[in-house]
Amino acid sequence: MRHDEMNDPDRWDRMIANYEEQADPFTRRFAEAAVARLPIGPDTRVLDIATGVGAAAFAAAARGAQVLATDFAPGLIARLAAKAGGTIETRVMDGQALALPDAAFDVTMSMFGIMLFPDWRKGLLEMARVTRPGGTGVLGTWKHPAGAATNLLLTEILCERFPELELPAMPEGMGALRDPARLARAMEAAGFETPDIIEVTHDFELRLSTFDDPDRILGLMPHWTMLTADQKLEAVAEIRRRAAVSAVGDVLPIPSTALIAIARR
Repeated sequence: MRHDEMNDPDRWDRMIANYEEQADPFTRRFAEAAVARLPIGPDTRVLDIATGVGAAAFAAAARGAQVLATDFAPGLIARLAAKAGGTIETRVMDGQALALPDAAFDVTMSMFGIMLFPDWRKGLLEMARVTRPGGTGVLGTWKHPAGAATNLLLTEILCERFPELELPAMPEGMGALRDPARLARAMEAAGFETPDIIEVTHDFELRLSTFDDPDRILGLMPHWTMLTADQKLEAVAEIRRRAAVSAVGDVLPIPSTALIAIARR
């Protein structure tokens, strides 16, 4: 998937099973860390923007919040709705143009979503618009320029093994929002106040027993799909070499750090 294809909802819909298996359990840990720091309880109105399959939405709902989860991909929303069983309201919606009234939510969140938007600034402005005065806005981003998890690992390997490769550019928002000071300024520019930037690190657990089909594990990444067959073989060999040194049982841990901005409206 090229980075411009991240803006195609049909692409995300076709990758639901892969996304749910790999990305969701990992990002859920960061979403739960964010929600644990928020004033969320029964009757709190929470909006989860670019929800995916609902990591942040489920974390907020578990604390009794009234949650609306939105995403531009109908398939992702359908999967979330089926899992939620009516406990979370779901709507297909573009986070850059939310069809929602001003100041409608106590807490607005986007964990690793707005940073991928073609116009991430508009996404932040929309998040601020629908947050009530005195409410809270939360934005999750990755600290490393290559993001996290297998994308981080593969990027490191490709830069080392194939320095001549011109890797696809990451979405602009990932670069703009990966620095704590710049992230804080972006939140303020959107209309939030006194942003607190928290660093949270978790290991992505690459299970070696599932690595017999690298295309299934790595196929979400544009860096992978651009490689030749021989380059893929060499990259996989390097992953296995690293696993021989650093794996814990069946798992190769990939430390990944997120920045979580929490700010007052």
